[in-house]
Amino acid sequence: MESLPERLAAVRERIARAAERARRDPAEVTLLAVTKIFPASAIQEAYRLGLREFGENYVQEFEGKAPEVGRLAGARFHLIGHLQSNKSKKAAELFQVIQTVDSVKLAGRLNEAGAALGVTLDVMLEVKLSHEDAKSGADPDQLPEIIAAVHQCPNLRLFGLMTMPPWTGDAEAARPIFRRLRELAEQHGLGGLSMGMSHDLEAAIEEGSTCVRVGTALFGKRAKHQ
Repeated sequence: MESLPERLAAVRERIARAAERARRDPAEVTLLAVTKIFPASAIQEAYRLGLREFGENYVQEFEGKAPEVGRLAGARFHLIGHLQSNKSKKAAELFQVIQTVDSVKLAGRLNEAGAALGVTLDVMLEVKLSHEDAKSGADPDQLPEIIAAVHQCPNLRLFGLMTMPPWTGDAEAARPIFRRLRELAEQHGLGGLSMGMSHDLEAAIEEGSTCVRVGTALFGKRAKHQ
């Protein structure tokens, strides 16, 4: 079984090759290590190997890890799972980046929480580009309203869009969705694109991703979330 250093080297090589094909600088692509369902020790090991950006799906789960990893110098924690507005305050305490803002209401709640804590949160807007009921995100038609609302929030800094395509073993199946997200970002003058995971990061990078969310390729298969 490969070690984390070996898996990390392999993922970085995949990112570099995809960026080269797209004639992009691999430094433009943030590797977000997705550590949901893994213990704080996994974050600590990845941190020792030079990773600084970590993604978690659940506020409550990360709350349990935060005492062990929250003070790692330079580390930033991204919430990449759906956020209910009633958990905005706790999310603002735990995370520096919220990638899943999908409503005016949630933006307002996060802004209030940031103001109370004296922090500015980096945020992305999650866009739903599939017809799966299980997927969260704003409809593309809602983006102008949400973007305008976020720009009125002094404690939020909007830097891009994120999306979660339907799961499929075929990496190419997600390419049209990645392309659509890039078009929406260009249309609204946003530079950040969080898209692509372990199995389809190459297609995402070729379509302009600036943040790939990688868990399995780094840490292995997860146990089922309880």
